[in-house]
Formats: sequence, structure tokens, C-alpha cells
Amino acid sequence: MNRLFTTLLVTLALLPSAAWAQVTVQNDITSDVTWTANNEYILDGLVFVDRGATLTIEAGTVIKALEASSISTGEGASALIVRRGAQINAQGTASNPIVFTSEFDDLTIDDDMISEGIVDRGLWGGLIILGEAPTNNIETLTQIEGIPGELEAQYGGSNPADNSGTLRYISIRHGGFSISGIEGDEINGLTMGGVGSGTTIEYIEVYANLDDCYEWFGGTVDSRYLVGALCGDDTFDYDQGYQGRGQFWFSIQGADIAGRGGEHDGCSGSRGVCDDTAFSQAIVSNATYIGSGVDAEPSNDDGNSPALRLRENVGAKYFNSVFTDFANRAVRIDDGDTTPDAVARFQAGDLELSNNIFGAFDAGTTWNDIVRVTDAVKADVVATFSSTNDLINGDALLGGIGRDLGTAELDPRPMGGTAARNSSDFSFDELDDWFASVSFRGAFGDDNWARGWTALSDLGYFGDFVTTDVERVDDELPTSISLKQNYPNPFNPTTMIEFELDRAQDVRLAIYDVMGREVAVLVEGTQAAGTYRTQFDARNLASGTYFYSLRTPQGTISKTMLLMK
Repeated sequence: MNRLFTTLLVTLALLPSAAWAQVTVQNDITSDVTWTANNEYILDGLVFVDRGATLTIEAGTVIKALEASSISTGEGASALIVRRGAQINAQGTASNPIVFTSEFDDLTIDDDMISEGIVDRGLWGGLIILGEAPTNNIETLTQIEGIPGELEAQYGGSNPADNSGTLRYISIRHGGFSISGIEGDEINGLTMGGVGSGTTIEYIEVYANLDDCYEWFGGTVDSRYLVGALCGDDTFDYDQGYQGRGQFWFSIQGADIAGRGGEHDGCSGSRGVCDDTAFSQAIVSNATYIGSGVDAEPSNDDGNSPALRLRENVGAKYFNSVFTDFANRAVRIDDGDTTPDAVARFQAGDLELSNNIFGAFDAGTTWNDIVRVTDAVKADVVATFSSTNDLINGDALLGGIGRDLGTAELDPRPMGGTAARNSSDFSFDELDDWFASVSFRGAFGDDNWARGWTALSDLGYFGDFVTTDVERVDDELPTSISLKQNYPNPFNPTTMIEFELDRAQDVRLAIYDVMGREVAVLVEGTQAAGTYRTQFDARNLASGTYFYSLRTPQGTISKTMLLMK
């Protein structure tokens, strides 16, 4: 694993799974239970957390799921389902995330797990959270998709503030198995059915899921810092009257197969199931959606594109976001045979795109090319979108787009000097105080907050760098905080960095390039008083000037170093 923390943390991350006690979980959880980081938990079939019970998962815990043929219970897949009235308290950290993955995923090696001949999507089910918040279904309670009807897995209710618990710093990998075998009935990476606003969801990654990365079936839950990577279908999908807010959503699609960056619907399934007066209305700011590549093969304006598909009777508002590198169109607005449809929502002002950047699309280089909507309203849609958003052709926008394992070419932060980073026109006035007001468009500014805890980071997509040594070299109490000049300087490819702390405190030592982009984190967390030394290995970096900064509660100290190859 390529984590960017101290030698101690790296060593812990690389302990073989055999050193942990394996705990097989078959039975439903009916009372409060804690899963601890010194065990590895094996999901043997469908495991439900029942009403009144709380499942607590410690930071650093690994949960693996058996494939269908290995399940001893006879159930069609392994998955974790939190029922209505139950809670999950799964709080990882940036240095110790919680990982849900397949039994085949060997987290002790650097390359992507999988045994010979085994595809890395759809190896198990996923994580399903069910709540008691409203949906627009005519029937108050609805069975969640992907779980057989004979098993109680219902969602919905009348409590918009319902609390299903806390999910923080969690990576969900290689799921999406279909129990029924019917296309479209696969389990999403993270499924949220009727989840209420009392629930906390932030710093979540879904990696290589066969179906959608995320899907909201109604509910009111908000979410920040979401990563959806290389899923087989849509990255962010909501429907059934979802009413929520999102900020800092990131999607990167694989070139082999993908759906939409965002698929948004007012209902789902057959007409007449939903209350048309309670349409979905999500508000999203600072999203970055990277498609399958302009050279990927689209399929009927659906597979591998478009960036946004706005379906039947849906409301959707996107602000301060970046959409680029899609094989077909930027936006498709459906005009159904019956009303109300998505076009009606546009005409009512419930579909709004403002201060976003649209980059490369294979469908063409004008708004008329990249927007698909009925001819009757296309002129109005094009005029509205072109006056409130930027269409930039031929501009890289982002630091790098890479989808191949271990190539270290993915940098989703905005390039310096581009409109994504340097624009004074940001749309936060009409957003409420829940949204953080930032001065960049897209999910990232100077910091790559997905580095260090995600599969993308572990597997080298970001080009992470691991320190070869971090040690406390002197216990004598320094009289102040200091950051020494690295030595040697200039260096190739390694150099030593030393710092002093006059008291125990939280510290963060990071490396930045001349554009201000973070390229490595060497130390993060609480350190005792003393003198520390760490070696930085820059063998995968280009020659040039870099900055290293020590951040403490007392302030930040920065110095310059020169890499010469």
C-alpha cells in the first residue's frame, strides 16, 4: 500500500492479513456490536443490522466479503445492510480508513489484488443503508433493489431528520454483484434508501463497483468528499424524490465501461409509482466528473456518456463544478411521453447549471453539439447554459487524467492559471451555510483530499510517495518549533528533512510543487516533543523546485528544495 504517513503507519498497513484474527460474520446483528481493527471480518452472506442495534467499526478495520460460490448460508451474495431504525458508526481516519472489499483483495501488496482470471468488479455485494426519511413513492415503504423480497430490506418513512449513523473515511471496493442475475439488479457500492439528514456521510470512496458507485433512493442525507472511481455504471445516481446537498464529489470513469457521471431522476421504475409533486431536487457544488475519455466508445448516447443525464421529472442544480473528457455529450435532458418530465423541470427553474466548466466532449465543441434535448426547447436550454457556464475546448483544466493502474498520471486538481483555479465569479450566494465557500471550481483546490486513504491512492493512481524512514532522533525538549533545511540540497532522488517540536501536538509535513499542488504527505498526526528526521524519496517526480511545509496549531513553516536528476 502506498500510504503517505510515518514508517509506523506504513508498517501497520503492510502487516499480512494472517497476523489478524479472522472473524466470520453470518448472523444478523441484533444488539450493539463493535468490530475492532485487530480483527479482519469476513461477511458470509447477507448480514443485517437490525432495528435498535448499533454496529460500531473502529478506524483501520478491514471487512472482506465472500464471493457467492463460497457463501455457506446459501444466500446469493455477501453484503452489509443497515435496516431502518438501526445505526452504523463507522469512523475511519485519513491515516486509518475502514476498508470494505472482496476476499480476493490482498491489501498487503501494491498491485490490484485480483487472482488470475478474476475480474475486479462484482466480486461481492456492497454497503446498504436504509432509513426512515421520506421518498416520493406512493407506498411509504419500499423494498430496496438488489435484495430479495423475502428478506426485509425496506426504506422510507416520514422523518426527514432520521439518523442512520456516521460514515467517515471508508473505502468500498470491488462490489456490485447481482443476486438475481438480472441486469440492472446489481448492488451499488453505497446504497442509501430513505436515509435522513441526521446521518453523516463524508470521505467515502467507491472503487471498481459493477453497478453504480452511489445511489440515493429518496431521503434527505447530505454528503461531502465522495470519490467514485472506475465503476461499471453511473457514479452518482439519485431518484425517488431525493432532497439533499452535496459538495466535493469526484468521479473518474474507466475507459472500458461506464455510465453517466450523474444520472438523476425524479422517480424510478414504472410510471405511477411516485408522487409527481414531490420530485427529486439535489443541490451540488464543487463536483469534478471525468469521463471515460473522448476516444472511448459510446453506446447510444448512454454507455460511457453523457456527463449528466437528467431524467423524468427531476430537479438538479450544479454550481462551481468541472465536467470533462466524456465520449459523447455534456448534458442530456429527457423529454418523456408523459408529463411532468425533465424539460418541464427546466422550464420551471428546477434544473440549473451555473458557473461550471465544461471541457472536452467527443460530440463536438459547441453547446449545440454537446446538449441533447427536444428541439422545441433546445434553443432556450443552449442559451441558458452558455450564458451561465464556461465551455472550454482544448484546455487541460486538470493536472492530469490517468486511468491505468500504477501510472501515477491522475491529478484531479485544477491547473494553475486556468479558469477552474483563478476565477472571481463563484456561485455561493444562493447556497446556504452548509456549503463551504471556496475559491476554486471542481472538487479539489490545492490539496488532494483523496490522497492517502483511498484505493486510488493505495494503488498508485496519484503517484503517492512513501517515506523510507521517520524517526525521533533526540528526546531533549526543543525551545521552539523549527523546520530545518533539507540535506543534501540539491538532491537526487532522496533527501532528509528534520523538524523540532517544543511540545506534543498535531503536525503535518507535506511536499508541494511550484503550482502549489500537494505531491506527498510525509508526517500527519500527533507527535511528542522532540527532534524528528524523515527521508523523502522523489524518484517519481520531475526535476525542479519543490516546497516543504510543516503545519502545526501555531502556524506553518515552509522551505524550498531543488530536485536535480
